[in-house]
Amino acid sequence: MGHSFKILSWNLLNKSGATLDEVIALAREQAPDILLMQEAKAEIDALPAALPGHYARIPLPGRVHGTACWSRFPFARPPVSCLLPSGLVVRRTAQLIDFGSFSIANVHLSHGQILNRRQLRRIAEMLRPRALVMGDFNLVGPTLLPGFQDVGPRLPTHRMIDLLPIRIDRCLTRGMTPLSADVMPSFSSDHHPIVVTLRLGQSAQSSWRTRLAKVAYR
Repeated sequence: MGHSFKILSWNLLNKSGATLDEVIALAREQAPDILLMQEAKAEIDALPAALPGHYARIPLPGRVHGTACWSRFPFARPPVSCLLPSGLVVRRTAQLIDFGSFSIANVHLSHGQILNRRQLRRIAEMLRPRALVMGDFNLVGPTLLPGFQDVGPRLPTHRMIDLLPIRIDRCLTRGMTPLSADVMPSFSSDHHPIVVTLRLGQSAQSSWRTRLAKVAYR
Protein backbone atom coordinates (compact mmCIF):
# COMPACT_ATOMS: atom_id res chain seq x y z
CA MET A 1 0.00 0.00 0.00
CA GLY A 2 1.14 3.52 -0.76
CA HIS A 3 1.00 6.47 1.59
CA SER A 4 -2.43 8.07 2.09
CA PHE A 5 -3.25 11.68 2.89
CA LYS A 6 -6.33 13.79 3.59
CA ILE A 7 -7.03 16.97 1.64
CA LEU A 8 -9.76 19.50 2.42
CA SER A 9 -11.06 22.28 0.14
CA TRP A 10 -13.35 25.20 1.00
CA ASN A 11 -14.62 28.29 -0.80
CA LEU A 12 -14.75 30.72 2.11
CA LEU A 13 -16.93 33.34 0.34
CA ASN A 14 -15.29 36.73 -0.08
CA LYS A 15 -18.10 38.86 1.42
CA SER A 16 -19.08 38.05 5.01
CA GLY A 17 -18.11 34.43 4.61
CA ALA A 18 -16.25 31.89 6.72
CA THR A 19 -14.00 33.46 9.34
CA LEU A 20 -10.45 32.60 10.27
CA ASP A 21 -11.74 31.05 13.50
CA GLU A 22 -14.10 28.80 11.52
CA VAL A 23 -11.26 27.70 9.25
CA ILE A 24 -9.07 26.88 12.26
CA ALA A 25 -11.91 25.00 13.99
CA LEU A 26 -12.62 22.90 10.90
CA ALA A 27 -8.93 22.14 10.36
CA ARG A 28 -8.52 21.03 13.96
CA GLU A 29 -11.63 18.87 13.75
CA GLN A 30 -10.75 17.20 10.42
CA ALA A 31 -6.93 17.24 10.77
CA PRO A 32 -6.22 17.42 7.03
CA ASP A 33 -2.71 17.06 5.69
CA ILE A 34 -3.45 19.73 3.08
CA LEU A 35 -6.05 22.51 3.18
CA LEU A 36 -7.06 24.41 0.03
CA MET A 37 -9.10 27.63 0.17
CA GLN A 38 -10.78 29.81 -2.42
CA GLU A 39 -11.94 33.43 -1.98
CA ALA A 40 -9.42 33.70 0.84
CA LYS A 41 -8.61 37.23 2.05
CA ALA A 42 -5.64 38.65 3.93
CA GLU A 43 -7.03 37.64 7.34
CA ILE A 44 -6.38 34.00 6.42
CA ASP A 45 -2.64 34.81 6.37
CA ALA A 46 -2.77 34.40 10.17
CA LEU A 47 -3.60 30.69 9.80
CA PRO A 48 -0.01 29.38 10.27
CA ALA A 49 0.19 31.12 13.64
CA ALA A 50 -2.60 28.83 14.88
CA LEU A 51 -1.72 25.77 12.79
CA PRO A 52 2.04 25.53 12.23
CA GLY A 53 2.80 24.42 8.72
CA HIS A 54 3.54 25.68 5.22
CA TYR A 55 1.30 28.35 3.70
CA ALA A 56 0.86 30.45 0.58
CA ARG A 57 -1.92 32.75 -0.67
CA ILE A 58 -2.20 34.26 -4.16
CA PRO A 59 -4.88 36.95 -4.76
CA LEU A 60 -6.67 37.04 -8.11
CA PRO A 61 -5.53 39.89 -10.37
CA GLY A 62 -7.15 43.10 -9.18
CA ARG A 63 -8.99 41.39 -6.30
CA VAL A 64 -8.51 41.27 -2.54
CA HIS A 65 -9.23 37.54 -2.41
CA GLY A 66 -7.79 34.50 -4.09
CA THR A 67 -6.58 30.95 -3.56
CA ALA A 68 -4.64 29.85 -0.49
CA CYS A 69 -3.00 26.60 0.58
CA TRP A 70 -1.89 25.31 3.99
CA SER A 71 0.06 22.06 4.31
CA ARG A 72 1.65 19.96 7.01
CA PHE A 73 4.25 18.96 4.43
CA PRO A 74 6.83 21.28 2.85
CA PHE A 75 6.37 22.39 -0.73
CA ALA A 76 8.98 21.20 -3.23
CA ARG A 77 9.06 24.81 -4.42
CA PRO A 78 6.98 27.91 -3.62
CA PRO A 79 3.42 27.70 -5.04
CA VAL A 80 2.89 29.76 -8.19
CA SER A 81 -0.03 31.38 -9.96
CA CYS A 82 -1.04 30.27 -13.44
CA LEU A 83 -3.12 32.68 -15.52
CA LEU A 84 -6.07 30.90 -17.16
CA PRO A 85 -8.29 31.68 -20.15
CA SER A 86 -10.65 34.20 -18.59
CA GLY A 87 -14.04 35.74 -19.10
CA LEU A 88 -14.90 39.42 -19.37
CA VAL A 89 -15.37 40.13 -15.66
CA VAL A 90 -12.82 38.20 -13.57
CA ARG A 91 -9.30 37.17 -14.57
CA ARG A 92 -8.92 33.63 -13.26
CA THR A 93 -5.77 31.92 -12.02
CA ALA A 94 -4.92 28.51 -10.58
CA GLN A 95 -2.58 28.06 -7.63
CA LEU A 96 -0.10 25.34 -8.60
CA ILE A 97 1.44 23.47 -5.66
CA ASP A 98 4.29 21.00 -6.15
CA PHE A 99 5.13 18.33 -3.59
CA GLY A 100 7.77 16.61 -5.71
CA SER A 101 6.07 13.24 -6.23
CA PHE A 102 2.75 14.86 -7.16
CA SER A 103 1.25 18.29 -7.79
CA ILE A 104 -2.01 20.07 -6.97
CA ALA A 105 -4.01 22.77 -8.73
CA ASN A 106 -6.13 24.82 -6.31
CA VAL A 107 -8.85 26.32 -8.51
CA HIS A 108 -11.74 28.76 -8.62
CA LEU A 109 -12.90 28.45 -12.21
CA SER A 110 -15.14 30.69 -14.31
CA HIS A 111 -18.91 30.25 -14.55
CA GLY A 112 -18.99 29.70 -18.32
CA GLN A 113 -19.48 25.98 -18.93
CA ILE A 114 -17.29 25.92 -22.03
CA LEU A 115 -14.73 28.29 -20.56
CA ASN A 116 -14.22 26.41 -17.30
CA ARG A 117 -13.59 23.17 -19.20
CA ARG A 118 -10.98 25.00 -21.31
CA GLN A 119 -9.39 26.18 -18.08
CA LEU A 120 -9.20 22.59 -16.80
CA ARG A 121 -7.43 21.44 -19.96
CA ARG A 122 -4.91 24.28 -19.58
CA ILE A 123 -4.26 23.32 -15.96
CA ALA A 124 -3.80 19.62 -16.74
CA GLU A 125 -0.90 20.44 -19.09
CA MET A 126 1.13 21.92 -16.22
CA LEU A 127 0.73 19.15 -13.64
CA ARG A 128 2.86 16.12 -12.81
CA PRO A 129 1.74 12.63 -13.90
CA ARG A 130 0.38 12.17 -10.38
CA ALA A 131 -1.83 15.16 -9.72
CA LEU A 132 -5.10 16.47 -8.43
CA VAL A 133 -7.29 19.45 -9.28
CA MET A 134 -9.53 20.59 -6.44
CA GLY A 135 -11.65 23.59 -5.50
CA ASP A 136 -14.64 25.53 -6.80
CA PHE A 137 -15.17 24.42 -10.39
CA ASN A 138 -18.41 26.42 -11.02
CA LEU A 139 -19.11 23.50 -13.33
CA VAL A 140 -22.27 21.43 -13.79
CA GLY A 141 -22.14 17.95 -15.28
CA PRO A 142 -19.12 15.91 -16.46
CA THR A 143 -15.76 17.69 -16.41
CA LEU A 144 -14.64 16.05 -19.69
CA LEU A 145 -10.98 16.13 -18.64
CA PRO A 146 -9.16 13.13 -20.18
CA GLY A 147 -7.00 11.09 -17.83
CA PHE A 148 -8.62 12.43 -14.64
CA GLN A 149 -11.14 10.76 -12.34
CA ASP A 150 -13.80 12.70 -10.43
CA VAL A 151 -13.35 11.38 -6.88
CA GLY A 152 -15.09 14.12 -4.89
CA PRO A 153 -18.31 13.60 -2.92
CA ARG A 154 -21.49 13.36 -4.97
CA LEU A 155 -23.67 15.42 -2.61
CA PRO A 156 -24.52 19.08 -3.37
CA THR A 157 -21.96 21.61 -2.11
CA HIS A 158 -23.71 24.90 -2.96
CA ARG A 159 -27.17 26.37 -3.51
CA MET A 160 -27.43 28.43 -6.69
CA ILE A 161 -29.31 31.69 -5.95
CA ASP A 162 -29.96 30.10 -2.52
CA LEU A 163 -32.45 27.66 -4.04
CA LEU A 164 -31.04 25.02 -6.37
CA PRO A 165 -28.61 22.51 -4.76
CA ILE A 166 -25.68 21.79 -7.07
CA ARG A 167 -22.30 20.04 -6.83
CA ILE A 168 -19.66 22.50 -8.01
CA ASP A 169 -16.88 21.86 -5.49
CA ARG A 170 -14.93 18.98 -6.99
CA CYS A 171 -11.78 16.89 -6.79
CA LEU A 172 -10.19 15.33 -9.89
CA THR A 173 -7.21 13.00 -9.62
CA ARG A 174 -4.69 11.31 -11.90
CA GLY A 175 -2.44 8.50 -10.70
CA MET A 176 -4.03 8.30 -7.22
CA THR A 177 -6.48 5.96 -5.51
CA PRO A 178 -9.52 7.49 -3.74
CA LEU A 179 -10.29 6.11 -0.28
CA SER A 180 -13.10 8.36 0.99
CA ALA A 181 -14.94 11.60 0.24
CA ASP A 182 -17.31 13.69 2.38
CA VAL A 183 -19.15 17.02 2.51
CA MET A 184 -18.83 19.11 5.68
CA PRO A 185 -21.19 21.75 7.18
CA SER A 186 -20.93 25.16 5.48
CA PHE A 187 -20.69 27.39 8.60
CA SER A 188 -20.76 31.05 7.39
CA SER A 189 -19.88 30.32 3.76
CA ASP A 190 -22.28 29.65 0.91
CA HIS A 191 -20.18 26.60 0.00
CA HIS A 192 -19.73 23.37 1.90
CA PRO A 193 -16.15 22.21 2.46
CA ILE A 194 -15.27 18.89 0.89
CA VAL A 195 -12.71 16.43 2.22
CA VAL A 196 -11.09 13.58 0.28
CA THR A 197 -8.63 10.90 1.39
CA LEU A 198 -6.28 9.64 -1.33
CA ARG A 199 -3.50 7.08 -1.64
CA LEU A 200 -0.38 7.51 -3.74
CA GLY A 201 0.92 4.63 -5.80
CA GLN A 202 3.66 2.43 -4.35
CA SER A 203 6.35 3.89 -6.63
CA ALA A 204 5.68 7.40 -5.32
CA GLN A 205 5.72 6.40 -1.66
CA SER A 206 9.47 6.63 -1.01
CA SER A 207 9.73 10.06 -2.66
CA TRP A 208 6.77 11.31 -0.64
CA ARG A 209 8.10 10.01 2.67
CA THR A 210 11.42 11.80 2.24
CA ARG A 211 9.51 15.09 2.17
CA LEU A 212 7.35 14.48 5.23
CA ALA A 213 7.68 17.24 7.78
CA LYS A 214 4.77 16.52 10.07
CA VAL A 215 3.72 19.33 12.36
CA ALA A 216 1.55 18.53 15.36
CA TYR A 217 -1.73 20.39 15.79
CA ARG A 218 -1.89 22.64 18.80
